Amino acid sequence: MEDEELDTHASEDLVKMYLQEIGRVPLLTREEEVKLAKAVAKGNEEARKNLALANLRLVVSIAKRHKGSGLPLLDLIQEGNIGLMKAIEKFDYTKGYKFSTYATWWIRQAITRAIADKARTIRIPTHMLELMRKIYKAEGEHVQKHGVSPTTEQLAKILKMPLEEIERAQKITPYTRSFEEPVGDEEESVLGDFIGSQDNSALREALKQLSIEELYMALDDLTERERKILELRFGLREGVQPMTLERVGELFNLSRERIRQIEKEALEKLAQSRLRRRLEQFDNLIQEEDIQLS
Repeated sequence: MEDEELDTHASEDLVKMYLQEIGRVPLLTREEEVKLAKAVAKGNEEARKNLALANLRLVVSIAKRHKGSGLPLLDLIQEGNIGLMKAIEKFDYTKGYKFSTYATWWIRQAITRAIADKARTIRIPTHMLELMRKIYKAEGEHVQKHGVSPTTEQLAKILKMPLEEIERAQKITPYTRSFEEPVGDEEESVLGDFIGSQDNSALREALKQLSIEELYMALDDLTERERKILELRFGLREGVQPMTLERVGELFNLSRERIRQIEKEALEKLAQSRLRRRLEQFDNLIQEEDIQLS
């Protein structure tokens, strides 16, 4: 038991040192990201290294979501880093989407595949495994083409299958999460920047610490309808202007007041999100020696 405790403490110390080190690397602006991506496309290894270093915190954020999966956090981070390098290899900057948005899927895919490979404790029927493979393939093709993961509804249309069947498979496989869309053009855009004249100053204050990657992790706490409504109301999808309550209501076939109510509930969820508090704590403590993993 003492040996196990020593191993645990040693592992925690290594994680602390790693977090402190990557916390010193500044995030990239959109212009810097494109410049590095262009250099990577020309075979510049230094640019590849710098693009990877600037996104290591994204890997940690995603890896921490899989704690308790049977793999140590350091292993999860290592697998995520492999996915990050794969994303750098596959990224096409000419398509206009952000690297962090694109890389999220590759990082998650690498982590969840490692979990599945090393912890095969659930017997899954052959037909369900085949469906999961189809979902995974469709997701990968959609990400490569559009830069973001498809929604459940989009997967159902792509695979020409009932929505309920896709949802059943998603409950088994850890590969499927969606809605990683860029918010504006800047790396550090936050939801609070998009709620402008609305009376949500408390919410802005609560969310102002969230970077783009952290914001979309928080959005995963919402239902798909809530996420879509916020996307339309605040223009979270690139190239889409914020819509009025009436217009969103028309799209969802709901009243203006009902959209307002759903929006309010979704914003309150974000403000109260345990994930937000963990991430805020992570940001505040990342350069302290006694950092605590959430």
